[in-house]
Amino acid sequence: MRKTFHGRVILPGDVEGEALVTHTGFNTLASFYGSIRTEAQTATCSDHTNQELFGKNLTDKILCLPKTTGSTSAGAALEKVAQMGIAPKAMLFSESIDSLAAAGVILAELWVGKRICTVDRLGREFLEYVKDGQRIEVRDDGTIIVCEAKAGQP
Repeated sequence: MRKTFHGRVILPGDVEGEALVTHTGFNTLASFYGSIRTEAQTATCSDHTNQELFGKNLTDKILCLPKTTGSTSAGAALEKVAQMGIAPKAMLFSESIDSLAAAGVILAELWVGKRICTVDRLGREFLEYVKDGQRIEVRDDGTIIVCEAKAGQP
């Protein structure tokens, strides 16, 4: 079973990957800080207040979230994990992206040459439907295809 959603393209791209979902705001700095500080090989979510993502590997995942929260260093954190090669493949927002997250993904592309495909305004239904582990296809035009979960996944 596949379900399709359409949002506003911030940074286009054709990528596929595994969904990681949070229904609360994603604190960009808190989530990536531990991996940045230790120069880790993967981005393990270090935000202990986000119980859905804490301790999970964010590298090369399709991050599904309502919005970002946190400090003004959010953009720099996204640029840094892109520079380190441990960024998510895509960020899919059910709400509108904020200026700090938008700056981060744009700087990651312009300064580092790493695109974090980004689509926003996917709606509440998107975030209610998608589950951790599902395969997601992101298309250049903002089309998001959520595929059936892998066997043994919710």
